Amino acid sequence: MAGTQEPGNELARRGGGGTVNPPCDRRREGGNPPPASRVREPESISTKLQRIAERARKSPEMTFTSLAHHIDIDWLREAYRRTRKDGAPGVDGRTAEDYAEHLDENLRDLLERMKSGRYQAPPVRRAHVPKGTGKERRPIGIPTFEDKLLQRAVLMVLEAVSEQDFLPCSYGSRPGRSAHQALDSLWMQAMEMRGCWLIEVDIQSYFDALDRGHLRDFVRRRVRDGVLLRLIGKWLRAGVLDAGRLVHPETGTPQGGVVSPWLANVYLHEVLDRWFEEQVKPRLHGRAFLIRYVDDFVLCFEHERDARRVWEVLPKRFAKYGLRLHPEKTKLVDFRRPGSSSRWRSEPTEPRPGSFELLGFMHFWGRSRRGQWVVRRKTASKRFTRAIQRVRAYCRIYRHLPISEQHEGLVRKLLGHYAYFGVFGNTGRLVTFRHETFRAWQKWLDRRSHNGRMTWPRFTRMLRRYPLPLPRFTSTPDRLPASP
Repeated sequence: MAGTQEPGNELARRGGGGTVNPPCDRRREGGNPPPASRVREPESISTKLQRIAERARKSPEMTFTSLAHHIDIDWLREAYRRTRKDGAPGVDGRTAEDYAEHLDENLRDLLERMKSGRYQAPPVRRAHVPKGTGKERRPIGIPTFEDKLLQRAVLMVLEAVSEQDFLPCSYGSRPGRSAHQALDSLWMQAMEMRGCWLIEVDIQSYFDALDRGHLRDFVRRRVRDGVLLRLIGKWLRAGVLDAGRLVHPETGTPQGGVVSPWLANVYLHEVLDRWFEEQVKPRLHGRAFLIRYVDDFVLCFEHERDARRVWEVLPKRFAKYGLRLHPEKTKLVDFRRPGSSSRWRSEPTEPRPGSFELLGFMHFWGRSRRGQWVVRRKTASKRFTRAIQRVRAYCRIYRHLPISEQHEGLVRKLLGHYAYFGVFGNTGRLVTFRHETFRAWQKWLDRRSHNGRMTWPRFTRMLRRYPLPLPRFTSTPDRLPASP
């Protein structure tokens, strides 16, 4: 009959790939499944993340209005796998082990509450930890385990978008980036410029001072998914339980939350990173660069006049977005290489270049083994003193445990210290830290009993059986000539 198309030919013209049996034929054959080549496999989590990242990279001005549908039960299982299980419990007292007893049931209930909007963010339990070696203490937030799990699931989606926007100068709380990379980048660029004029910046109570109105505007520039925005709003308004009293701050984001560092990065990406790259650097006379690790950052300039111009406008820029710079800790440092100024060369009494602290290290100019000027790094005094105090406290509290258990704990502490502070040029501090560990261990072993005293000869013999690891270097930047 004219105009009639066979099912196979019609499917082939639509891209079906040839003639196939109609559904009635498959039913007559007993319901056999279609060929494996025609079964669409479910997308893995990594594939979904790659697709989101690819769209964000190709369309930097696009706003994402639909992202929450990617979060399903498999997504929550992956978020559970990525969530730390050894953290302190939140206000509900529920641990990771308790949550894992009925994991699938809990995840499905969490997913349903998230999708329907019934999820209520619980308050964050606040704890205070020592800050530095003085009496000052830093507040941190401890969310519930379920809240951390959901924040991790949401963060996985948000990071896929934001990682395509964040600039290379940002290193903190980003996947695949670390503090050592920030330190190495600073070392390399400072050596290439033969030193610089440096602005060392400290933001007062950064996480507590974030303006939530500006923060919402910054997030909505790329993400306008209603489900995700409501969740972020709930986390910001959840409140803080401090010493039994529930408070609801109007600014800031609680420290300790999984999503808080991402929000802090988004805020400074707009306030600082883009401003410095797009507006400041084109107006400078010389080279300049920025190194930022969440809210710790330094601005480096080739010429003094550029540094002073930015120095004057920087407080106004941050005040516009509700942030204040610490008047004493924010300073301009002459970090030029010794000998780069003829004035310094001709006047030996002229003060040497200054030093600054970043990410727990003191940075200064010193001589290499070949006698050349290089940027040296050593553990900052406050961080070094704090680390020794923790070792002494450990030896005092656990002095009655068996020697083997004490040894195991001290080895973990030493290796953890080496893993971060084991950078090229920090040998002296590492050796001193190991020596102080020896002294603390011997002191408290000697005081745990009146019968068997732990004299130094006896302690030395014990160390042959229970040796403490030698310093190790985990980060060594590529070496550049001091006089390029």
